[in-house]
Amino acid sequence: MKICQICAVDFSLYHMLLPLMKGMREAGHDVVGVCSEGPLVEKIRAEGFQVETVEIERSMNLLSHAKSFQQLTALFKNEKFDLVHAHTPVASLIARFAAKAARVPNIAYTAHGFYFHDNMPPLKRNLFLSLEWLAGRQTNALMTQAQEDAETAKRYNLCPKGTITAIGNGVDTTRFYPATPKSYRKALRTEFGAQEDETVILMVGRLVREKGYVELVQAMRKVDATLWIVGSRLDSDHASDINEAISLAETDPKLKKRIRFLGYRTDVNQIMRACDIFTLPSHREGMPRSIIEAMMTGLPVVATDIRGSREEVLDGTTGILVPVQSPDKLADALCRLVNSPKLRENMGNAGRERALELYDEQKVIARQLEILQLG
Repeated sequence: MKICQICAVDFSLYHMLLPLMKGMREAGHDVVGVCSEGPLVEKIRAEGFQVETVEIERSMNLLSHAKSFQQLTALFKNEKFDLVHAHTPVASLIARFAAKAARVPNIAYTAHGFYFHDNMPPLKRNLFLSLEWLAGRQTNALMTQAQEDAETAKRYNLCPKGTITAIGNGVDTTRFYPATPKSYRKALRTEFGAQEDETVILMVGRLVREKGYVELVQAMRKVDATLWIVGSRLDSDHASDINEAISLAETDPKLKKRIRFLGYRTDVNQIMRACDIFTLPSHREGMPRSIIEAMMTGLPVVATDIRGSREEVLDGTTGILVPVQSPDKLADALCRLVNSPKLRENMGNAGRERALELYDEQKVIARQLEILQLG
């Protein structure tokens, strides 16, 4: 089959979808990537894939979306795809309608986390739910990463003509594993500027408010540990509302000693092996891969009690769940782990066992090939 994998930005195509594209190619299919132009497009092409660029704006700009729809419809007709597989909120909406207009016979959508969520104002939530409902009428297969999202999709009948299946999320087990021997961990910590007796907390995520950075910076006033932040801001991110928190972290005398911004990194797996605790205090997620990476590395996790995250983290066993936008509860949970190396070890070991059982990337890819009948 000739398959299109489409998302809004090159970052997602490279970091989220490239393993799936490889899996489909290994199964004998012709796979083409589609996203907005960006610096990672050439890296995907270097892997031997055709990549077509169509500007897909991550906003409510209807004129821009109309242009994207026209370009995608023309592209789909020209390429004669057998299957269009859409990802990410805006791209999935436009692409499914364009695929239908282009008479693509099979249209699939993977929800990496529905854009609407319980903490969203009702009017806004209902708007995005309605858009998903309409796009679902063009969809033959809807896959969600979180089981909770699959149940939501069934409850709202978001794919009446096809299947709705939770597929989970996965990471490469050959890249994410604990630091062994421990001397290797010490060498990594030295490289990244941490003392052996220093407790290091890691946060990985784009520098946007919904990842919980404002609460995390506030929480770190009470946490006697070092926080490493791995992440950057995409050009398409609307994130000026966290500038004050970032400025505070960089200038406040107490915080600037505790918080270090590492920027965008390609060696997250090694950085994780040098840390003690992982945190992701997001407001909204799908099935966050960073938590799975941390669990696979043997780190205890402090995360917010939201869909996706609460499916991955067993509260009290592999980590601690805290309420959304609650810096005090976040600080309490982090302090509990900072003050108990044994608890960190026990939770980290339990998390790795759970990750190996449920979140092996190859199992998740195989599940998708089976659902889409591509095996």
